[in-house]
Amino acid sequence: MKKYILDLTVSDVCNINERYVLVKLTHSEKLPAMLPGQFAEVRVDNSPTTYLRRPISINLVDRERNELWLLIAAVGDGTRRLSSLVKGGTLNCVLPLGRGFTLPQTADARVLLVGGGVGVAPLLYMGMVMRERGIAPTFLLGARRAADLLLVDEFRKYGRVFVTTEDGSEGERGFVTDHSILRNERFTMINTCGPKPMMMAMARYAADNGIECEASLENCMACGVGACLCCVEDTTEGNVCVCTEGPVFNIRQLKW
Repeated sequence: MKKYILDLTVSDVCNINERYVLVKLTHSEKLPAMLPGQFAEVRVDNSPTTYLRRPISINLVDRERNELWLLIAAVGDGTRRLSSLVKGGTLNCVLPLGRGFTLPQTADARVLLVGGGVGVAPLLYMGMVMRERGIAPTFLLGARRAADLLLVDEFRKYGRVFVTTEDGSEGERGFVTDHSILRNERFTMINTCGPKPMMMAMARYAADNGIECEASLENCMACGVGACLCCVEDTTEGNVCVCTEGPVFNIRQLKW
């Protein structure tokens, strides 16, 4: 897909909690086509400690509003600066980058989208596109506590939502890999994004049960075009750049 360098206008900033911010962006022209699982490389301005762009998953593309959503976890100097954006400001983005999720081809596909932490971000757009194609996804979202759950009401617009929290404050207690839905229902495809241990556990579950599975890796990706080599992953096809060959991989490609 063609890549663009765009100065996008901040149309809204939603503070979800003390750590997570949802930034909504628009443009004077029609936003380019973007696929679920792709990402943007975002320039961080006015941050003396931030020299390189930050990779941010495409959270949602609202075609009616010509709006792009980015879900940002303020964990370092760069992302903290991004979380302080204000309405009317400008954000320079390179997009769309990377390979996205494989979209189901039949309406009867039973797809489970599993996310933890900020890893839930690309699953919302995936769910929206699936729903537009007449496919009902199931979401399984995990967090440490209820206050850390992200955009649950948005996910409910597109499919069933099941939740786990480590402290049991909402949904089932434990990790997503412990949820009863994995024992009680059968799925034909799993797409997952989040902490690596979580994705590895979902990959093992999928492999053990003969289920196709894709994982969106969260390696450090400074350039987004395969030049800096900081995101290299050892796969069955050799060392590859996650930013160009991924971030989404079929688990059969991963040496997990």
